[in-house]
Amino acid sequence: MSAERIAALEAMAAAEPADALTQFLLGSELARAGEHARAAEALARCVAADPAYTAAWKSLGDARRKSGDAAAAIAAYREGIATAERTGD
Repeated sequence: MSAERIAALEAMAAAEPADALTQFLLGSELARAGEHARAAEALARCVAADPAYTAAWKSLGDARRKSGDAAAAIAAYREGIATAERTGD
């Protein structure tokens, strides 16, 4: 079932690459499937499209940490915290 959802979300993301919500959903589904490096790529596209998307910053940090990139995870967490403070989230 997850593979089907991933394929559908990938098609949606390809059609609308700047759609932050679609990128977030794709990243979340990839993370659930254990594909953390690919999840981080989708989540990075999400925050590029919507830098104020605080939940995406947290998920990006998680995906980067689980894919073994601690420094990038810390950077994402820090940016997420700064964003949350700026936006009151």
